[in-house]
Amino acid sequence: MTEPVLQIDSLVKHYGQVRAVDGLSLTIGQGEVLGLVGESGSGKSTVGKCVLRLTEPTSGTIALGGRDVTHLSRRAMRPLRRDVHMVFQDPYSSLNPRFSIEQIVSEPLLRHKLARGREAAERVAAMLEKVGLRTEMMTRLPHELSGGQRQRVGLARALILEPKLVVADEPVSALDVSVQASVLNLITDLQRDMGFSCLFITHDLSVVEFLADRIAVMYLGRIVETGPTAELFAGPRHPYTQALLSAAPVPDPVKARERRRIVLGGDVPSPLDPPAGCRFHTRCPLAFDACRTVEPELADPRSGAHPAACHLVTAEHRPDAAVPGRTIGY
Repeated sequence: MTEPVLQIDSLVKHYGQVRAVDGLSLTIGQGEVLGLVGESGSGKSTVGKCVLRLTEPTSGTIALGGRDVTHLSRRAMRPLRRDVHMVFQDPYSSLNPRFSIEQIVSEPLLRHKLARGREAAERVAAMLEKVGLRTEMMTRLPHELSGGQRQRVGLARALILEPKLVVADEPVSALDVSVQASVLNLITDLQRDMGFSCLFITHDLSVVEFLADRIAVMYLGRIVETGPTAELFAGPRHPYTQALLSAAPVPDPVKARERRRIVLGGDVPSPLDPPAGCRFHTRCPLAFDACRTVEPELADPRSGAHPAACHLVTAEHRPDAAVPGRTIGY
């Protein structure tokens, strides 16, 4: 067994009374892509920021390569930042508008004193070619590039040190649909060739189906279902996952007509005051008494099934009339 690249245990991040992340655990293995999926406001981006210590967790532990980094000082964290980098959502605001592309991509090399001068320029040129940009773009400024080109620069900057883990926070959501596919293909090719692990944060299930090895579905600060991508898409077990998948676009018009769309009522509850019991029960059409009072565990006693935090997939609190694995129409 190899040491996980990333291991998060019972992560909590509260902003005052706001419970952005409230007891989250996940693991990413070497060379693995984990898709972290959920609606806006579910706490996905906060998880990514905590992993990089861009924001300090309230409690819980974060381990990179087996080393607990939760409480390391900024000085102690500095050498570890070679191994983990982030690709931000907005390619317009994440690049310094006064720096040339060469300066932006070479900055990690200079910060970690790995190369300078001609050697740094050569490594930048090679990295730009890897992400599909011409080397003559090195002298340009960010405003001279398109959104897709800027995000490729962000990828080049994140990968110039050949990190072990990349945290990609909605890296294609700010791009035109016509550009998204090319950037996703690029990320897939780079991940295969370079072998880095990836925490891919998104609200788009069609993206993670294409990219991720495993998926973790997040709702109101917690993981409600996790499992291998193909297994989760073939048999979603949590009603929230079923609703998300029913809303994902289907390219085949025949299958699209056959799929029943699950429309959830109400709004996502406020993280200031999450509901008791299952946090999804206020919107779940299958909720019963136990859902309103008893918080479900992310586990399943049945062997071979991926875990889901839902009383409908466990025997302890399920009413007699409920059917194991019952769905709401997906």
